[in-house]
Amino acid sequence: MAQRLIPTIRKLTARDADAVIHLSHVLNPDVAIADAAYFAQMAARDDLTVMGAEIDKQIVAMATLHILPNMGNGGRPFGVIENVVTLPQFQRRGIMRAVMQQLHDIGWQANAYKIMLMTGRDTGAKAFYEKLGYSGTQKHGMQIRQVPARKPHGMVGGAT
Repeated sequence: MAQRLIPTIRKLTARDADAVIHLSHVLNPDVAIADAAYFAQMAARDDLTVMGAEIDKQIVAMATLHILPNMGNGGRPFGVIENVVTLPQFQRRGIMRAVMQQLHDIGWQANAYKIMLMTGRDTGAKAFYEKLGYSGTQKHGMQIRQVPARKPHGMVGGAT
């Protein structure tokens, strides 16, 4: 088993834009990525958190939590997690588990009644998410895209 590392888990800010852009390319090598100015706008939002893991001054993992308003469940919001990525050389060391736990804590503190995510069938991350308590049996995830679906590129996403 790979060595467990102790990362610093923190909210990423506009100063981390280069690392966010790099990790976004690792996750989606065939997709256009927004620029640093756009990430600065994202990082300033109250309803969005990009949480990262830092080791030796390098951001090695990140995930994004969106808190969305909702009429159901007494007006309690819900969360959506996306863009879950760990650099391949840092996977399977418990790093993304720590990032996800921080995002869960933020979602529950925002009184979210649920947190959802979708994962690709070809990433190998399903078992990782199930270990965190996610279930793929309660609802069926569906999507429609205005852009072509991504090409499979191996496991570089959430499995850590």
